[in-house]
Formats: sequence, structure tokens, C-alpha cells
Amino acid sequence: MFKKTQQILLSLIILSTSFVANAADTTLRISLQLPLKSHLGQNLLLFKEEVESASSNAIKVEIYDSAQLYKDKEVPQAVGSGAIEMGVASLTRFVGDIPAVDIFYQPFLFNTEEKVRKATAKGSPIRGPIDEAILDTGSKVLWWQAYGGAIMLSKGDGLKTPSDMTDKKVRVFGKTLGEFVESLGGSPTLISGSEQYLAYQRGTVDVGMTGVSGVKSRSLWEVMDTITITNHADIEFVVLVNDKFWQGLSAEHQSIIEAAAETADLAVRNKMGQIEADAYAAAKEKGMKVYQPTEAEIEQWKSQSASVLESYKSSAGPLGEQLLKAAQEL
Repeated sequence: MFKKTQQILLSLIILSTSFVANAADTTLRISLQLPLKSHLGQNLLLFKEEVESASSNAIKVEIYDSAQLYKDKEVPQAVGSGAIEMGVASLTRFVGDIPAVDIFYQPFLFNTEEKVRKATAKGSPIRGPIDEAILDTGSKVLWWQAYGGAIMLSKGDGLKTPSDMTDKKVRVFGKTLGEFVESLGGSPTLISGSEQYLAYQRGTVDVGMTGVSGVKSRSLWEVMDTITITNHADIEFVVLVNDKFWQGLSAEHQSIIEAAAETADLAVRNKMGQIEADAYAAAKEKGMKVYQPTEAEIEQWKSQSASVLESYKSSAGPLGEQLLKAAQEL
């Protein structure tokens, strides 16, 4: 009897071990530079829940936030090479291979939510060609994550006109945004999102550039006290998967992941307005001043930064020309 009991227990242990081993047939590790509490992090959690639920945990999703594994600038190479299955990167991180992606950083080109939605819709004349171009780097775009309009951070008074940027050291997160700053008389410094808090705290730069949701998720009110709402660029992130890894997945798993990606894409886009409103409210509650330039002041910003678009036309090639034409038709 004792021996039979032992055999039953042993069988149960083997069965249990086998179940655990096979519980996740596929593991998706995702690198994220922002904290998990950020809206991009919360969006990844939504994706994780959708995937694991729909696959009955046959697909496991692991999120490594706050640049634990890779900084934002390292993600395209890490995913493209297969060092990690998935990652989130600012769209501008592909500008070295695909200069045309910085269409979204052309000053004041996407100045309404309607234009942004049309441009970023799956398969649109703008997003579609960009997704195809990124595929050539070894990564497939699963979905886009909205991050809102670009704003300026400073200490003291707001940045009312371009003259307030003269000789200022400015944190930027892309080449074209650097050109924007230079056109206004400032000096750009490329600083990763995860490093900007220390840059402001140490005085490495005088002015910051980011999305207002980042002010909230990174508690930037502790090191800056004024927001200027310029909305001079549209900030987009892309969620990538290594293409070779993707091709090795079963059709069933691909279908589950794509469905979850579509849900996540729409969710973050639809919430973006409220996310920004909540971030502005939180910033004000923490004592930050928020300055909204007048229409006349915005026109000064537009006029002085016109050279950025001319630079884009000369460097973005045929794809850039195609995207610019599509953007102007929105």
C-alpha cells in the first residue's frame, strides 16, 4: 500500500512538473525604457493580459521596464538582432536607417488630433510605408503607442518666443528635434528618456523636451517647474518583435498576439487626450506653472523653424517625399 502511494505521488509530481514546463510554450520578453506606471507600461500590461488570457497561458509575457535591459536607443538593434524578442522604442530611433521616420518631428506638421489619428492608423499612407521600412531592419512593428505632443520644460518663466531659446542647452531625443532647437538659437543635447531626470537635476541642460505624460511618470516636477505647451512635434513609440522569431511562431500564436496588439493600439490612442489632461493636472497640483503660447507666438516658432522641413526634404529620400505628400493631404 505504501509503495503504491509512493508511485501515485511520484506520478503526480511528474505530471505537475510537465504541466509547469509546458504551461508557456512561448515567452515574449519586452524591454521598456519607461516605468511600468507610465501609460506605455500600463499599455504593455493590457497586452500581456490579453495574450496570456487568450492563449490560456501558453504564451507568457515578461516586461522589463525602466531600461533594465536596454536603453531606448539600444532597442532597435537588440530586437532586430534577436537578442530579445520584443521591445519598445521611440520611432525616431530608426532615423539612422530610415531618415523618413522623422516626418512626425517636422515642426507643427501634425498639429491636430485628427491629423495624428489619420497618420498613425494601421495601414495608412504614412504608417504603412514606415512599418514596411522597419521590417528591413529585422523587426516587425506590432503596434504604435501614442505619447502625445512635445512640450518644453524649464525653470522660471515659460518659453514664450524663440528668442527665449537663444544659447539655451536643450535636452532632445532625436536628430530632427536637435535641428529644431538649433533653428531657434539653442544648443541640443541628446539624452535618453531614462537619464533626463538627472540631467535636469544636475543642470546638464537648461531646457527639457518631452511629452507631458513623462513629466508625471518620471516626477519631473521635482527638477523643473515650468511647462510650455508648444506641441511642435508628435511623439510616437513602436512596439517591435524580432521578425525571425515571429516567423517561427505558430499561426495560432501569431493571431493571438496580433489581436492583443490591435486592442492595445486602440486603447492607448483613445486614452491619449485624457492621459495628457491628467498629466497637466498632476503637474499643476505639484506646483508647476503651465504656459500656453498665443497664436502669434506659435507663428514665430513656426516661422523660425522652417529650415527643419527643408533639411528633411533633402535628406529623407523618396520615402520622405512620399510621406510628406501624404501628410500635407491630411
